[in-house]
Amino acid sequence: MTMTIMQGFPPATEDRATLANWRTAPYCHWAFHHVREIVPSAEIANDPDNVWTLPEGDLDLGPAGLSAGLGKIQSDALVILHKGKLVHESYRNGMTAADPHILMSVSKSMLGLLAGTLVEAGELDPSAPLTEYVPELAETAYAGATVRDALDMRVGVLFNEDYFITEGPIIEYRIAANWNPLPDGKTPLHLRSFQTILTEKDGDHNGRFHYVSPVTDLLAWVFERATGRRYADLFSDRIWKPLGAEKSGYITLDRIGGPRAAGGKCFTARDLARVGQLMLQGGARDGKQIIPESWLQDIAHNGSTEAWRQGDFFDDFNQREMSYRSKWYVRPEPDGLIHGLGIHGQYLFVDPSRDLSIALFSSEADPLNDIWTAHAMALVEDIRRAVD
Repeated sequence: MTMTIMQGFPPATEDRATLANWRTAPYCHWAFHHVREIVPSAEIANDPDNVWTLPEGDLDLGPAGLSAGLGKIQSDALVILHKGKLVHESYRNGMTAADPHILMSVSKSMLGLLAGTLVEAGELDPSAPLTEYVPELAETAYAGATVRDALDMRVGVLFNEDYFITEGPIIEYRIAANWNPLPDGKTPLHLRSFQTILTEKDGDHNGRFHYVSPVTDLLAWVFERATGRRYADLFSDRIWKPLGAEKSGYITLDRIGGPRAAGGKCFTARDLARVGQLMLQGGARDGKQIIPESWLQDIAHNGSTEAWRQGDFFDDFNQREMSYRSKWYVRPEPDGLIHGLGIHGQYLFVDPSRDLSIALFSSEADPLNDIWTAHAMALVEDIRRAVD
């Protein structure tokens, strides 16, 4: 691909990535690893004196056909760790190992890990009503829902998460998140005030799996209220620094500094793979427990398969027996797989039976595309078989 986006001094008008076009092709191929140049952000600081060194490993991945598999998707980065060793690393579309790339909804999975640290510290009660932390929502559809309901996407709030529609609450949501330009003459909402307009329910709380991104942004607000700390700093201190992240990450912000916890985190591919490896190690690194092992076991074993069968994505995942727990998709053992998933082709796969962590970043033109998704999942299955 010939990349002319943001080339030149200044770039030609048609080659400029802007707030209006950054999630569309061809601009996304550049923008997804330059997000902070388009949307305001807050740093998620690493600790340069405590970097987790990744030794290189020797694993024959030839049977996986990586070149052919990657050629079928618009991949930007692929990093594979096996038994804690770096066995593959490749980059495309101008991305390098040093570039943070947007996680999209894999950001939700990162929040799910942070939640475990807050519960362990006694700062967050999963059984508590959301309104106990954010009483401003007492008159909204969130009334009666718990923190656990929100972690498992089982809040019965009316919201249509259709990435292809051009009007309705999802467009208001993007504007509130500062991901879309503010139309002329429109008074902007922000991520917190947006929550107050969600007043209609479309089902019971603690019922079916119901995918609503704003629910995750609400949890970030809950975490900030519970701890009295800014979300980016909280994530840095509880996850990113003890993890031994190689680079600082960042998260996009709305117009008043609210974090887009549902989709705005940006990390390097190596660091995302380190998160997967941390999970494989039971949440511990160098003898220090970072994420409670009991929380990771809860993710792996305590999701509701019935809620999944009744939920939004059952058909999209070919009616596979699965669950969704604390922002992670879980396939049951014995050949279990835990993964985070984001639109435009972002993934983190954690395979406990093979001690395998796979971070895959892409800049697919469409938010969702069944063909590209099938190719990505087939690539991962080829990698898993090559490890056997």
